[in-house]
Amino acid sequence: MYAISLGDDGAELRPLEPWRAGEFLAHVNRGREFIGQHNGLPDVVTDLESARAFLQAYAEKTATDTGRIHGIWWDGTLVGAVIFRRLDVAQGTAEAGCWLEPSAVGRGLVTRAVRVLIDWAVEERGIHRVEWWVSTENAPSIAVARRLGMTRDGVLRESYLYRGKRHDEEIWSVLAPEWRAAGRT
Repeated sequence: MYAISLGDDGAELRPLEPWRAGEFLAHVNRGREFIGQHNGLPDVVTDLESARAFLQAYAEKTATDTGRIHGIWWDGTLVGAVIFRRLDVAQGTAEAGCWLEPSAVGRGLVTRAVRVLIDWAVEERGIHRVEWWVSTENAPSIAVARRLGMTRDGVLRESYLYRGKRHDEEIWSVLAPEWRAAGRT
C-alpha cells in the first residue's frame, strides 16, 4: 500500500498486515533464536496460523486505534518490525517496541524506523509520552532508547518472567516537548 523510505540503503517501513503472514513467519524463523533472547515473539509465532493471528491482533489494534505494527524491509526482505504495543490516545501515551533478525543488526534500522513512529504519534495522534520497556540485559535496545533521546525513568526489579527466569525491566521515555525541542519531528 505504501512504503516510507528509511534512507538511501534500500530500507523501508511498511504496514505489516495479516496477508503477509507467510513472509512474517519466514522472517521470525530466520531470527528465531536471536529475537528470542529478549522477546517472546518466537514463542508466540510458531506456524502460519499463529503468524496470521499475531498480525490479525495488530490489525484489530490498528482498527481500534490502540496499537500499530510496521515491518522493516531491507532490499525487499522483511528483516524486522517496530510496534506500538499500546497506544492510548485519550491518555496521550504509547509504548514502542521492536525486533530485528541478525542480518539487519548494526545498520540503524530500528532507530530510523522508531523515529518515524514517534514523529507520527506526537504530531498526528497527539501522543505526549512514548515509553520504551526493555530488559536490563538487552544492551542494543537500551542503546536505541539513548539514540532516540529517551530518559531512563527507572527499573522494575524482577518484574518480567521470561522463559522461567525473572528479569529486571528498564522503562525509558520521551515526552512530546522534548522530542520537538530536539528537532526530531
